[in-house]
Amino acid sequence: MFGIDHYGSFIAAILIFQAIPGAGTIAILNATGRYGLRAGFIAVAGTLLGDLLYMIGAVIGLATVMQAHPQAFEILRWGGAAYLVWMAVQLLRARSDEGEARTSAPLQRTYFLRALLVGLTNPKVILFFVAFFPLFIRSDASAITLIAMMLHVTAISFLYQAGLVVLGNALATRLRSVSNIRKIAMRVAGTALLAFGVRLALDDH
Repeated sequence: MFGIDHYGSFIAAILIFQAIPGAGTIAILNATGRYGLRAGFIAVAGTLLGDLLYMIGAVIGLATVMQAHPQAFEILRWGGAAYLVWMAVQLLRARSDEGEARTSAPLQRTYFLRALLVGLTNPKVILFFVAFFPLFIRSDASAITLIAMMLHVTAISFLYQAGLVVLGNALATRLRSVSNIRKIAMRVAGTALLAFGVRLALDDH
């Protein structure tokens, strides 16, 4: 279908890829938990744009350039690790009541950019797409097949991440009355991002 080989396996692989928790998941849930559905969907838009840019980069051969120049990968890796650690520190230092009524456009842009940067500073994403796409491309496939594959990844990613936003918002609403729950959630999110940043920095593969 659409020139995609093993179509069912292709869909299943995308779902598995989405189900693996990562820094993007934390960024989406943090935005949703602190500022509600709108902020959560804005963060989703940021992660989707980051993935789309990397998919386009994979298609045009950016990964080949990065493999030929390992220093480019290293710069992205260390930059990504530093950014995740910075975000973690901000969450760990933030006050628990911060942002209760802040839903302004600048704040929304902040969550979009944060989610986008979380995606763009993870160089393994582009390498994943470079390794992933060829597994399901037929020998007689055309450029339309690659476009269809990118659209599939984007659509399934959106549905999965939208589900995270809805469920996360429902959970946050139920727990809002619990004492210190916001502070606990922010500390957990900050700790998780810190762990992702450290792992990215120490990963030599």
